[in-house]
This record gives sequence, C-alpha cells and structure tokens, in this order.
Amino acid sequence: MNSQSLINLVSELVRFPSPQTDRMESEPRVQSFIGECVAPMVERLGLKTRRDAMGNLIAEVGRPGSSRSVLLMTYAMTHPQSRMTDPWNARIIETPQGPAIRGRGISEQKAALAAALVAMETLLAGQRGFDGHLVFVLSSAGETGRHDAARAALEDITSLPQFGLVALGTNNRLALGNKGRIDVDVVVHGKASHSSTPWDGINAIEGLRQVLDQLRSLALPEREHPGLGRVTLTPTRVVTGPDATHTVQDVATLTLDRRLLPGEDPDSALRAIAACVGLPSPWRVEVKQGPFMYPCEIAADGPLAKAIRAGHTRAGLPAPGVFYSHSALDAGFLQQKGCEATMFGPGRMEQFHSDDEFILVSELEHGAAAYLGFLQEVLR
Repeated sequence: MNSQSLINLVSELVRFPSPQTDRMESEPRVQSFIGECVAPMVERLGLKTRRDAMGNLIAEVGRPGSSRSVLLMTYAMTHPQSRMTDPWNARIIETPQGPAIRGRGISEQKAALAAALVAMETLLAGQRGFDGHLVFVLSSAGETGRHDAARAALEDITSLPQFGLVALGTNNRLALGNKGRIDVDVVVHGKASHSSTPWDGINAIEGLRQVLDQLRSLALPEREHPGLGRVTLTPTRVVTGPDATHTVQDVATLTLDRRLLPGEDPDSALRAIAACVGLPSPWRVEVKQGPFMYPCEIAADGPLAKAIRAGHTRAGLPAPGVFYSHSALDAGFLQQKGCEATMFGPGRMEQFHSDDEFILVSELEHGAAAYLGFLQEVLR
C-alpha cells in the first residue's frame, strides 16, 4: 500500500466536515460528506452505489448469499469541533512516535474509513480468486448512540453477511465484547408559578432531587463480567422548564445512562428503574425509554476472531491485541441479526473527542494492511 495515498485520502476525508448536530443523521453536512465526498471514491473502484432511507451509502460486490461474506460498516458523522482549533485542516504534525495527521474525527471514524477504502481498492484490483460477497456501508451515524442507521442499512442489503467488521478506532486491537446501553428519561411534573410566591407552585426540581435520592438505593445486578466488569447507572442530563426567569419549574427531565452486559435484558433494567422512583401527590412521575444499543460478545477462538488473526498473519502483522469496550456500538445489533461482528481499526481511543485529535501514519498503515489481510482471508 502506498503511504502517501493513504495520507492524501484520509486528509481529503477530514477536510470535508461531517460533524454531529441536533439534526443527527439528517445533518446536511453529514449527508453531503456521504454523497459528494465518499460516494465518488467508492464508484471509482468500479462499484455501483445506492443510498437507503437514512442516507447510508451502500455498495455490494460478489455473490449475495455466499458463505464467505463480510460487511464493512464505516461511519460518516464525527464529534463536533468543540474546543479543537483548526479541526478540518488535516495537517501533518511531528510526534515523538513519528509523523501523524491531525484533524477532527481522524482517530475515531475517518482513519478507519480511509483504511477500509484502501483495503477494498487493493482487494478489488486483484479480483482474480475473489470468492464471496462484500458489502460496504458508510453509515450516516457515528455519534448518535442508536441503531437506527444500521437498521435501515440492513433492510436494504441483498443478504446478511457471515461476518461484520465495525470500522472504528480501537488502537488496532480486536474487541471481544462491548457493553450495551439503554437511555431512560425520568420526567417529574409539577406546577409553574412566579418564584416570588413559590407556595403557589409545585417545584419539579424539588421532586427531581427526591428521585435522585431514590436512585441511590437502586440495587444493580451483582453479576460481573470478566472483561467488562459490572453494569453502571449514570445521570447524564437534566433539563427543566419552562425556560423563563423567576419561575418555579413545572417539569424536570433526568436522563439516565444504564449500561448493559452481554445477555442482559434491557426491559428488566427499565422496569427496575421505574419501580425505584415514585413521588407522592402533588408531583407526577413518568419513566420513558430512550435510545437503546445492544451489547456484544464474540469468542476469542471463534470463527471471526480466527479470521482476523489469520488476516494479520497474511499481512505480515503480529496478532492483534484484544480488549473489551464499555462503549455501545452497532456490533451488538449485527450480532442480534445473525452476523458475527466486532470492532477494530486504526485510531487511538484516548484521542476520541479530544482537543488535539491525531493518528500516527504508521497506525493508519497498520490498520489498512490488517483490513486487507482479513478481507483476503475470508473472500479468497
């Protein structure tokens, strides 16, 4: 693989901003990145592309239904600029470990996307002996914390592949599992009044304080996973209303992040939270389920892990390190649908959302070679 071509490609991806906004997958810059930046790249490989209901880019090559089949799931959306200066320039910087490329999303989504595109290009350039079905998906998600885009893509592809590779930065390690997540909104209803006469109102903030006290007593499952530890319940957001000065608030919404272990029932987690919270009159409490993502786990000696290790050997790389992720990913959704899936790729996880996000050129080269080795191992 040509190092400069990889650098040029990932730089082009970074220089086309595709940040998360409140419009999520419908954000025009995300959709433009897919259609105007990446689609032409894929079509130059000789592949026909199409867009599904959520704007995901899909390309397929080979024999649908083949037992030798791979889904490459890549992502368009990145973290917003936040406090990062000059995030879309994609400039080369020098580090103690060697040259690196700096830019928003390069460690999380865009280095893995570049590596996947280059691996596909190399694979298809020598199609002789290609035997199988390769599905490439560029998801309009990436930061949304839900499976909506992945669901739309799977409904559009010809047949579900045997293996799924979620192409995101993992420090080039193989994920053996990840936690799932269910978001839960606890909504406390009160009554608004002017704050000069608080006795005329029912303060939803005071009710929410009592809810937080109740949640401290919630007994979480004691099961401990050897790689993922125990589940967690974390308050992540509080919103109150009405948005007005000098007003006793009549509604307060608390969002909870409940992490799930592989095999855990999300409905049971939701019921436990609902049973824990409750306020006397005059307050009223609602418990609502928000976005949800499945947990995932693969066997270290299972077919997918073996194919990835064999691909590394084929590429002349050492066997990948393994890890477990506390983040929620689309791999769990693919598993639920019958596609054995995991996450691995170039990009340092500690760089995600940072103010100085970068990737070493050597790590990018390693990731592209690992992807190619895996594709060759499965599809030839």
